[in-house]
Amino acid sequence: MLNPHARFASFVVGSSNRLAATAAKAVAEAPGAAYNPLFLYARPGLGKTHLLTAIGHEALTIDASRIIEYVTVDDFVEAYHTALAAGQAEAYRRRFTEANLVLLDDAQLLADQRELQSELLRLIDVLMAGDRQIVLASDRPPEEIQSLDERLIRRFAGGLVIDIGAPDYETRLAILSRRVAERHVPLSSEVLAAVAELPIATVRELLGAFNRLIAQQAVASAPIGVAEARKVLATLGHGKEGVGHGAWGMGVLGDDPALAIAMPRDPSPMPPDEFSTFLADVSSAVSQQVDRWRQRVTEATLRFAAEGFRTTRLDNVLAQEITVDPAEVLAAFETDVDTLRALQQELSTLAPAVLADPALHDPDRVRDAEALVVSAREAGEPLSGPSPRYTLALFAEGPSTRPVLEAIRAVAAAPGQRYNPLVIVGRPGVGKTHLLHALGHALKASGVTRVAVLDGKEFVDGLVAALGDGTIARWRQRLRHAQALLLDDVGALAGKERSQEELYLLYNLMLESGRQMAFTAATAPSQLSGFEPRLATRLAGGLVLELGPPDREARVHETQRLLGSADTDADLVDYVASRPVGSLRELQQLVPRLLTAADSRDVALSVDVARAILEGATSPTPRPARRGSGLLAPGSGAIRSREKMIETWPDIAERLLEEWT
Repeated sequence: MLNPHARFASFVVGSSNRLAATAAKAVAEAPGAAYNPLFLYARPGLGKTHLLTAIGHEALTIDASRIIEYVTVDDFVEAYHTALAAGQAEAYRRRFTEANLVLLDDAQLLADQRELQSELLRLIDVLMAGDRQIVLASDRPPEEIQSLDERLIRRFAGGLVIDIGAPDYETRLAILSRRVAERHVPLSSEVLAAVAELPIATVRELLGAFNRLIAQQAVASAPIGVAEARKVLATLGHGKEGVGHGAWGMGVLGDDPALAIAMPRDPSPMPPDEFSTFLADVSSAVSQQVDRWRQRVTEATLRFAAEGFRTTRLDNVLAQEITVDPAEVLAAFETDVDTLRALQQELSTLAPAVLADPALHDPDRVRDAEALVVSAREAGEPLSGPSPRYTLALFAEGPSTRPVLEAIRAVAAAPGQRYNPLVIVGRPGVGKTHLLHALGHALKASGVTRVAVLDGKEFVDGLVAALGDGTIARWRQRLRHAQALLLDDVGALAGKERSQEELYLLYNLMLESGRQMAFTAATAPSQLSGFEPRLATRLAGGLVLELGPPDREARVHETQRLLGSADTDADLVDYVASRPVGSLRELQQLVPRLLTAADSRDVALSVDVARAILEGATSPTPRPARRGSGLLAPGSGAIRSREKMIETWPDIAERLLEEWT
């Protein structure tokens, strides 16, 4: 929610923030048209959040139909994890991708948040593609945010990155004058000038000093003068009486004369009255107590963070003014941490792979962590998920593979609702396994958290082991606990009646509960040998797609990926892609072979070198002198000798022994 008081009208513009304010107004007036993304950074208290929310208010004033989303990075992470746990991750993403203007505060919290950085990168690309605006605010520039993805840094650099400096004297005086007018406080211009002369680096501290003067004015019987104002602010550390320096003296920055700032002296300093002394004593005592409370919270934050727990709750306490003893907050936080420790201990035996789940390290998500343990008690160690090696981005797309890829995207967009089951058919090496794992990644990205990916042999072996040690109930529960089941090479179950019976029961359960299934096979389900008709017909009742040999477009795409260079010779790619291959696997074997052979010859791989390796054509590189039997190779019409001879090749591994007959 936007702060109703933080608008451009209440933002004082000076030399230190003029550029940032100008860019902010331009963005508010025409989101997505210029400076996208806009990145504002400054130390705390200089008005970043004010400008961020002012952009939102101004944009809504111009067009009330605009969708504005303001969120801090911390809140974004919390809400995203909650949506992910509830299977609503895609809906949460749409909340921001469909907004006209996204305002992201505290961007420095992106440090070391790899998952969040990937989400933000995707969000920025979607917003920019749709001419929608994103504005970020941080307490440091992008390049100083720890472990920030280089792609994000480039995105920010492609927009506009602006820093906001500390306000100068004139800006500080203008801020104070505006506050006096807004609050109708009878403070003289001399008092305001004295406050503005203080070497205060942030607007927040400046307003804190101003508020102290207002409090003093409220209990005073007459308007505060310059001398009395200096005494009040001295109790806050903004001024200090010193021997020989008068009431204002040199103590603004301490007692060191080298750091002292000469301030105007009051020729007739006012002796401290009894009430001012009492007020200073009370303020000092309270300040010391608050410092002790803050220190306790800080120590607890550092301790728990070192143990790997999230400390958002304690960070929020530190971000606000502490007015009460935080003992209860600390005790409740430690209780939640102890609960998480116990849950982690139990999971280390039940399901060690689950220990990396964020809920087990966040005291604000104890219920989610308890749900994980309950799930592990029922199903034990989770089944293996998709391999990180296989993603849609790494698959060679072409006319022959595009129907399968489009089906995978449709399935990921509505798991369990369309194309259930999805059956991918094709000969070995065409990429069925790759696409099955890629579907697993797409399902996880859409919010399906428990995706099980296993092959037919693994299914059979697991069943045999469970029957042998009497854990068949646990084995079934693990499978039935999955939210999506992807089975590679279902043909491995051919002739295995008990395995087919278990798959048949599991299939019916998952279909009735709307959970996604996918299978791969060498042939169409109706042609699977050794399969019970009731199972084969169920597989055939889904969407069956055949994945044929890679077409030329797919071979070019895969060749470029395997060669791994953006500036690869187009002729080389064209030559390799034109080689007769029956599957992507053959191509994946061919390219490394070429690279290894070229490396052994100590030459760069080019179309001529590739042709020499594959066809025996003349190589453009010098070759060693040939050594043979001394016989002349037969020319046209010559009689070949029955003697054997050696044809010497540059690579000893490629020497060819040939007998001419």
